[in-house]
Amino acid sequence: MRPISYRRATDAQSAVQALASAAETNNPLTDASIQPLAGGTTLLDLMKLDVMRPAVIVDINPLTKSWSAINLDGRKLKLGSLARMSDVAANPDIQRHYPVIADSLKLAASPQLRNMASLGGNVLQRTRCTYFRDVSYEQCNKRSPGSGCAAMDGFNRAHAVLGASDQCIATYPGDFAQALIALDATVEITGKSGVRNISFADLHKAPGSSPQIETALMPGELISAFSIEGRWPRSTYLKVRDRQSYEFALSSVAIALDLQDGTVRDARVALGGVATIPWRAREAEALLKGQKLDDAVASEVAEAAFEGAIGRKHNEFKIALGKRVVSRALHQAAAMEI
Repeated sequence: MRPISYRRATDAQSAVQALASAAETNNPLTDASIQPLAGGTTLLDLMKLDVMRPAVIVDINPLTKSWSAINLDGRKLKLGSLARMSDVAANPDIQRHYPVIADSLKLAASPQLRNMASLGGNVLQRTRCTYFRDVSYEQCNKRSPGSGCAAMDGFNRAHAVLGASDQCIATYPGDFAQALIALDATVEITGKSGVRNISFADLHKAPGSSPQIETALMPGELISAFSIEGRWPRSTYLKVRDRQSYEFALSSVAIALDLQDGTVRDARVALGGVATIPWRAREAEALLKGQKLDDAVASEVAEAAFEGAIGRKHNEFKIALGKRVVSRALHQAAAMEI
């Protein structure tokens, strides 16, 4: 047993002050002495596995009242980071104007977990790579920088074909993040120095030479909200997995289209289950604009989405699978009645 101290924040200021007091380490996500607790569906799991070993847990649930609102003001949507996944997925305005968000949340985890998990915690969830989650494997650059990556020559069926490096090929596991990056969301971050906003696309860090640095959050900072400009009623999230209940994606895609008289005026394509971070396929989007969607265009877009993908012994199939998923989702989005 590892001794743990429990603190309960009373407001945002006390929460960030408590978190910022943690000493900086070479691997702050794994070894930081203080960690925030919201739904706990990732943190507690990793603590049981001995992957994360905080000495102090700061319960931020008292912030729920001020950080869980779902506001649609005109053409701007704002989601509090402590809103529960199930509440957002069931919201009629989300289902009507942002079905890609509702779909991505409904297809994530189990109903029980969605009732507990917060939006902020969900986008920060950590990889399901076996070599990361099982501490008996010594080679994991996320847990122990410089130790190597056992997945390179190990069983890598679930691993990434996009955004990988020679240090890490672990896949980002979430679903909701693909919807956010596709819709150009911004992230509101609260810290000791106040509030700052960044593009959601800048939140997650590709592994590069530092796989242990997973996000742009600084010590003591918390995600307080997500914002999206505009409405996207013609949008969908398609997820392919080994089973239809409580499983992570082998390949998924968030699609948002703006069609006028059958012609694509704007398009968004984001990939999940195949990359080390939430993956925006901007080159694929560019091919859609100004086009009338048909099988040939959908195929061309799918090919562009996986340009540069690198498969390995067990995950090579993800490239062909991912292309079919993109093509299918494009047709589904185009056929939506709005």
